[in-house]
Amino acid sequence: MPKLTKDADGVHVIAPTPFDEKGALDLTSTARMVERYLEAGATGLTILGIMGEAPKLTGAEARLFVKEVLVRVDSRVLVTVGVSAPGFAAMSDLTKAVMDMGASGVMIAPASGLRTDDQIVGYFDDAVEAIGADVPFVLQDYPQTTTVVMSPKVIARIIEANPSCVMLKHEDWPGLCVTRRSRASGSACANMC
Repeated sequence: MPKLTKDADGVHVIAPTPFDEKGALDLTSTARMVERYLEAGATGLTILGIMGEAPKLTGAEARLFVKEVLVRVDSRVLVTVGVSAPGFAAMSDLTKAVMDMGASGVMIAPASGLRTDDQIVGYFDDAVEAIGADVPFVLQDYPQTTTVVMSPKVIARIIEANPSCVMLKHEDWPGLCVTRRSRASGSACANMC
């Protein structure tokens, strides 16, 4: 599977995690979902993010879901896996597992409770240490859920300190304003969702 880089382009679908009526993973629906995204021309899939309901899964379920998606895409598109977790040990374990399976990169949101710029930047320094500086990652900025507000200045600091940050997934309002300011800062992270 190719690695996620700052040159990635196209449409990277934010995929849900299908469940059956009893709340278990629905791998049959997962297979259909992946095939439909590929048939529609997706160039990448992002799984186990906030919309992917990752916190509802056990570690074993998360790995099983990732494995099913990766088998279905068969290296045809990039697959980015959300690995945000309450602790760095869980983040590290899931990252190692999904990268060993063939994921293209991972996505990390800040932990709730971070308030100062230095806390936020320090968190991502620690996250990169936990996952490995060779693992490409997407910086997920979703303050409506995380309650962590990252200014363009903080985003630029994170990207400058961590070259493995190859993309920003910005989900706050007004999104274009933050994206424009981040790009204007000259940060190395050229691709921003």
